Amino acid sequence: MPCEFKTTRSVEFSDTDMAGIVHFSRFFVFMEAAEHAFLRSLGTSVAGTLEGRRVGWPRVGASCDYLNPARFEDMLDVHLRVIRKGTSSMTYGVEFRRGDVLIARGRLSTVFCEYAPGQPFRSIPIPDFVADQISESTEEEGGDDAEG
Repeated sequence: MPCEFKTTRSVEFSDTDMAGIVHFSRFFVFMEAAEHAFLRSLGTSVAGTLEGRRVGWPRVGASCDYLNPARFEDMLDVHLRVIRKGTSSMTYGVEFRRGDVLIARGRLSTVFCEYAPGQPFRSIPIPDFVADQISESTEEEGGDDAEG
């Protein structure tokens, strides 16, 4: 059962700021893209329908610590781990590296919900066909200091 997912991300010019480094906000986009790819690898999506109901994974928390700069055309290794799997929620830890250099470390928490126009989102259990494929990581979160 997967508890982690690895992908790569090329830094585009539009990801950078006037100092020529990746703008802090782009790491949230990178985390979301890794989450989408992880869910697709499990045969599902971040948004869709389930038994005729509209469902999705809205975010309830997101954070990122920046340790070293990344620049245009850097190739980043993105390592997503499931650090908590609840009945209706998941929390991911995401690390970004350029080779051996830890660039940033983020966290993303989501809740599986159903929603309808004009109605509030309502959390529901993660479907078995998804939940049964996922385990929590046994690795401690963090552990690496900034390298430079």
